[in-house]
Amino acid sequence: MKIEGLKSRKIADKQSVIYLVDKKSKLEDLGLNEREKSYAEDRKKAGESQLSINQYSRWIYILVVEKEKNEDYLLEDLRKSGNSFQKKLVSNKVKSVSIVDCLNKPEYVLAVAEGIALSNYQFLKYFNNTKEKKNSLELIRIYGESLDPVQIEQLQSLIEGVFYARTLVNEPLSELTAVRFSEEIQKLGKEAGFKVEVFHKKKIEALKMGGLLAVNKGSIDPPTFTVLEWKPSQYQNKKPLVLIGKGVVYDTGGLSLKPTKDSMDYMKSDMGGAAAIVGAIYSIAKSRLPVHVIGLVPATDNRPDGNAYVPGDVVVMGNGLTVEVLNTDAEGRMILAEALNYAQHYKPELVVDVATLTGAAAIAIGKYGIVGMGNAPGKKFEALQKSGEKVSERIVEFPFWDDYNDLLKSNIADLKNVGGRDAGAITAGKFLEHFTNNYPYIHLDIAGSAFVHKDYGYRGKGGTGYGVRLLFDFVKHY
Repeated sequence: MKIEGLKSRKIADKQSVIYLVDKKSKLEDLGLNEREKSYAEDRKKAGESQLSINQYSRWIYILVVEKEKNEDYLLEDLRKSGNSFQKKLVSNKVKSVSIVDCLNKPEYVLAVAEGIALSNYQFLKYFNNTKEKKNSLELIRIYGESLDPVQIEQLQSLIEGVFYARTLVNEPLSELTAVRFSEEIQKLGKEAGFKVEVFHKKKIEALKMGGLLAVNKGSIDPPTFTVLEWKPSQYQNKKPLVLIGKGVVYDTGGLSLKPTKDSMDYMKSDMGGAAAIVGAIYSIAKSRLPVHVIGLVPATDNRPDGNAYVPGDVVVMGNGLTVEVLNTDAEGRMILAEALNYAQHYKPELVVDVATLTGAAAIAIGKYGIVGMGNAPGKKFEALQKSGEKVSERIVEFPFWDDYNDLLKSNIADLKNVGGRDAGAITAGKFLEHFTNNYPYIHLDIAGSAFVHKDYGYRGKGGTGYGVRLLFDFVKHY
């Protein structure tokens, strides 16, 4: 999907177009004849917000913007309108569309374009009849007198980052082992200009990352630990921002085997957190944002081979803590713990991890947002929440009281890897906190929102890319 800026408001006679107006706008200079203009005025007065006019050689769409709403809600409504327009455009076999801002509100026209572009994503790699299924829409042109070309470039980079994240999540294990995942990250690094270093099994063993090695014991494929770094020549933060993503490329649950129906059958998505930080750093680098950002991706699959780690095992972690494993399906926290411990090497200003970590988080808030918690100062968490509200990847803050540590006490080791049924999402976060080292920390659980089974507006179906837009906006305003 390509997004361009229009230099002139004049639209070619055969070019389909979307005009953004409000209730007070006169419908002059929109390329309508008198009959069409009268029809549009009547529909607008009747309260319709989306008008469609077929001029045979093209379609004219008019979006009436309700500016009375809260700004964040309004932007989300505009993205949803973009989703509605994308369906109409594809249904009408339109190849390109121009969007014209008649309100001098660049953020509005960008939101509509974002909704259209995100809605146009498809994962068609494994179909034989790709040409028949492929959407007709290929190009979006945007015009607005106050629109900065940089905004269009950033939107293009952001869309690409979300698409890459979705594709990584949608790829099956047969195509995306941990090693292949690291190779894909290296390709994206070359394309966007960020550095990538991959630690293979010998290096992981040398670093004594016991949690990652334990989860990997049941796999015939080796683990990887990938470091991404975007460090522009002029960056504004004195210490780096570290983003960590859970990279379990497939999760059977290990010997604590998941049921197949509605559980294991979509566990190719268990690296949704890693995909999110890869997509975000790709977009950040492509947009040349002046922030030093490091990404860490521990990756493996979790399988029940004869040598797999078992409930009752005690694992020595990279920071020396011992963990009694009571459930091998609580593997994400085992590999994230090693990344959190490794993050201390960078003396970070803030560490944020993103993970499809717990069913408890998904049950608590469903697909509608992110469960968040941590020990970072309030202003940092509030800034992340503000970005979440703006892009509608909202964060619900859960308590992070030390009382929950009591649920992680083991009879034979420093910790156990599960805390029982109570507060499962929180005890997972508290487990991870034991591996942080004197830096501010935020944990984001995207278990409910990273992958959806039914069409979910502009987020699509399958991998949603949840977290990319949140992190991009956060870093953009960091």
